[in-house]
Amino acid sequence: MFMYDELPKWLKLPAVEKNKLSLRLKNGSKITAKSSNADAARSEAVSLLLIDEAAFIDNIAETFTAAQQTLATGGQCMALSTPNGIGNWFHQTWDKAEAGDNSFLPIRLPWTVHPERNEEWRVQQDRDLGPRMVGQECDCDFLASGDTVFEPEDLSFYEQTYLKEPVEKRGIDGNLWIWEQPDYSKSYMVVADVARGDSKDYSAFHVFDIETCVQVGEYKGKLSPKDYGNVLVAISAEYNDALLVVENANIGWATIEQILEREYRNLYYSAKSQMDTVESYMTKYERDQLVPGFTMSVRTRPLVIAKAMEYVREKAVTIQSKRTLGEMRVFVWKNGKPQAQTGYNDDLLIALATALYVRDTALKLRQQGLDLARAQLSSFTNLNAKNQAVISTVASQGNNPYIVKTQHGQEDISWLIS
Repeated sequence: MFMYDELPKWLKLPAVEKNKLSLRLKNGSKITAKSSNADAARSEAVSLLLIDEAAFIDNIAETFTAAQQTLATGGQCMALSTPNGIGNWFHQTWDKAEAGDNSFLPIRLPWTVHPERNEEWRVQQDRDLGPRMVGQECDCDFLASGDTVFEPEDLSFYEQTYLKEPVEKRGIDGNLWIWEQPDYSKSYMVVADVARGDSKDYSAFHVFDIETCVQVGEYKGKLSPKDYGNVLVAISAEYNDALLVVENANIGWATIEQILEREYRNLYYSAKSQMDTVESYMTKYERDQLVPGFTMSVRTRPLVIAKAMEYVREKAVTIQSKRTLGEMRVFVWKNGKPQAQTGYNDDLLIALATALYVRDTALKLRQQGLDLARAQLSSFTNLNAKNQAVISTVASQGNNPYIVKTQHGQEDISWLIS
């Protein structure tokens, strides 16, 4: 309306309809504003479709799909937006446009094209907004923008420092990636997330060096739960009978049952208690107090994700897979909850986060329990030695209080405290 009102009189055509949502001119031209629902552009024949803030519209893919047929007669589309992270429709469309894989023309307009902006203004924006928001609002930077769970600069560090191609790709589909072969002097753990094998989700697992926290292997593919259990047993046995951690929610039980049937001896068990304590992990062999697999619950999921964020922030884990890093880039906050963007998966990421959580809680607590048990046994041994010394001393003096009279004669009962 502002543009129409500011036109010079010689160019301004009379309006036959003018309100907040539409402007119709005498020559039949019409401009209409519509909300961004999936049917907004259906049953229209438009010459120009303008989508504003395209990166922030939740159902933009459906809206654009519906609009495609309205543009088939020769219309054009302009999708305008500041970036909002990667993985959404706007980012995907931009990437394809840069690669020449669609009919869009990519035009980037960073803050430097504004004639009234200078470096001093840019530095002040950094102070006022912070690096992430400035990347979004001023630099047209997809990686720095959005509400990703992991900081973009941390992910860039991993990409530049650790990312590399696997030395071996196994399996019929080549989805088992190996970076380091088993070292029989090391301890490993295999941590798995289970999917049905016929849906959009994938079954995924990581092989980790427990001591160095280095990712040495990874799988992401679609297998039946039973076949997946066999694969997990095989890879765990190969890596020195690695500690095998499998999420036991829903379909995960079918995989765990196969592992139990194979009698794999180093399967991870979770305590039934909701509290992670040294005592809960000392009951490892009291199977009635434990459940096989790792329990991902409403309580543990935030703790698992927080542990992954901590490890990544402190660069304490070595991630070598581009598949895992790709999932981390599209893992975002939605309504206060961390989850994959629509149309993407987080199977490898959840397996990674579970591995780091188990390493930092269960394994440490179990070790503390073992150390405590050793200390107790040591104290008993020392007490035994002292008692034996007392008995020997008393006996040598011929005044042994542990000699008692029985119906069969005298008997030394000092063995009772040995």
